[in-house]
Amino acid sequence: MKRELIVAGALLLALTGCTAAPQAQPVTTSTAPTSTTATTSESGFLADHDLAGLDAVQIIDHLDQVPVAERPTELMASVRADHLLLSDTEQELILPLPQDRFYLSLAPYLDQTHECHYHSLTTCRGELANEQITVRITDDATGQTLIEEQVTTFNNGFAGFWLPRGITGTIEVTYDGYTGQSTFSASDEAATCLTTLQLT
Repeated sequence: MKRELIVAGALLLALTGCTAAPQAQPVTTSTAPTSTTATTSESGFLADHDLAGLDAVQIIDHLDQVPVAERPTELMASVRADHLLLSDTEQELILPLPQDRFYLSLAPYLDQTHECHYHSLTTCRGELANEQITVRITDDATGQTLIEEQVTTFNNGFAGFWLPRGITGTIEVTYDGYTGQSTFSASDEAATCLTTLQLT
């Protein structure tokens, strides 16, 4: 997928907080700018938001770990299954993700959660911020354990994991004597934000 820079439009309105499941919408196309213009515009957009020189993977890893109090208020960043959507009040930028990788952001909870489909790197908040949890992620088709480690949730209450694209699996979380598990999908239209894993 080519990187695309588009004048801000309706999609900006959808990026308020965590993004719910998408509704069916007609597909629209636009004429792409020349490669020189796209490169210049893209570089300027990223520089304006202190993201110059970073690709989509690096931007996701960076923004998800920024302390909540320091998060940009003018930038919206939504992780989709196959791309990262960045936007401000003037522009929108689409950066492709690697074809073999899928980013899943997990916010386990005890008492409070919220609906989320596409993870917002600048606005999503989970209940358990800066807490140590033990996570085990298994590929359901092969039974292979992909991740088994202790991690500390980010200041936004999420923990992010890069997984193989196209799999389905199970996540198990342990925290302070509480446990919980949930299934997930890393398909092309799958949720990148998992907020339904309750610890009991």
